[in-house]
Amino acid sequence: MVQWFLNGGQFMWPILIVFIFGLVFVVERFISLMKATIQTKSFLSEINTTLKEQGKDAAIEVCRNTPGSVPMIYLAGLSRADRGVLAAEKAIESAGSIEMSFLENNMIWLSTVVSLAPMLGFTGTVYGMVKAFDSIAAANDIQPALVAVGISMALLTTLFGLIVAMVIQFSQNLFTFMIDRLIIKMEEASIDLLDTIEEMEKS
Repeated sequence: MVQWFLNGGQFMWPILIVFIFGLVFVVERFISLMKATIQTKSFLSEINTTLKEQGKDAAIEVCRNTPGSVPMIYLAGLSRADRGVLAAEKAIESAGSIEMSFLENNMIWLSTVVSLAPMLGFTGTVYGMVKAFDSIAAANDIQPALVAVGISMALLTTLFGLIVAMVIQFSQNLFTFMIDRLIIKMEEASIDLLDTIEEMEKS
């Protein structure tokens, strides 16, 4: 693999840099989304118990001390629960929009890598073919040995560019799936919270 990389020529280095750049955001998104998923599960069980046993003020403190999208939505809703269900609903919607933006943060860079890596690979392909034809023109003869290096370089840059794009694309699709599940959790939590606030108003 290392030898293939070296044989790919100078365009392999930009592809490698783009790959490392993409992996940085893959690791960042994976850690952030996994943390958000785990925190959401533990928070929902804790907040329901706190609301029933200790009341709204204690629940607000739990929300403030717990990072994550769902706690922020609960915090926004509970903080305005005294103003009525409509005020709480508007606060939840605003907080939900902000948290959705947070969940999708840095996903644009993964899309950039998916687009850029194959483009660099194809550019390396064109460069390799130009080099091969230059070798033919300089020798004034068509011999396999003359064009083999340029064609090999062309194929290797395309290969590595596509591999990088596939790895990052798979990661991006996985994160999109995780984000969709978290958004569903946020929506379910919002409905449960509004029901709870309505019950608190009646009581």
